[in-house]
Amino acid sequence: MPRFFCPAPLSIGSVIDLPETVAHHVFVLRLQTGDTIQLFNGEGGCYVASIADIAKKRASAELKVFLPEEVELPYSLTLAQALPEGSKMDWIIEKAMELGISSIQPLASQRCVVRLSAERAEKKLSHWEGIIVAAAEQSGRNRLAHLSAPLDLGKWLGQQDIHQRIMLSPRADQSLAEWTKHRAPQAVSLLIGPEGGFTEEEEDMATRQGVIALSMGPRILRTETAGLAAIAAINAAWGGM
Repeated sequence: MPRFFCPAPLSIGSVIDLPETVAHHVFVLRLQTGDTIQLFNGEGGCYVASIADIAKKRASAELKVFLPEEVELPYSLTLAQALPEGSKMDWIIEKAMELGISSIQPLASQRCVVRLSAERAEKKLSHWEGIIVAAAEQSGRNRLAHLSAPLDLGKWLGQQDIHQRIMLSPRADQSLAEWTKHRAPQAVSLLIGPEGGFTEEEEDMATRQGVIALSMGPRILRTETAGLAAIAAINAAWGGM
């Protein structure tokens, strides 16, 4: 059943005009009047709806049934990702959404190749929000991950955070697998470096702010692999898979 994000108040029995992007998908998929779709607005649960009317650039749907089921993780995971080059961040965000991440914080660090001006950052955020929506539609999630504006690493580290913050580092003595084995499921923020990793100065700054350094084993993972592997490892250890 096709699933679409609809950022509007939803209630059983109402007939709503679908957003233009959703109407376009309905047209492209060649859906017909009476066909069944699912709609969600990010506030939890989803609605089974039937197509009420279709035109070339507009469509409407009647909401029939509310489904309260959720597929969210029983703990909160934040991915604090140093900006990688090219389109890697697109892939990271998409896959992190599929794995259940609840918040995404892009970071600027010393070895980041990408530097975003205010205008570019605004465009990137809009683009990434679209990826989050598409990943939620595909993966069956009814809630969207919160996406924050890019921050300098130092500013992020200086923020008060009640979550346990973990930095993946090949220089760490303890592994993430060992750490999760002896901890109950809890909210965690994962700090991931860019290509080339964090500098020793940045790692020292992080540990002074209470961040725990953990490794992913003897192999050094790429920036686009490390965070996703860590999310999967945590989910496997804490029952989120």
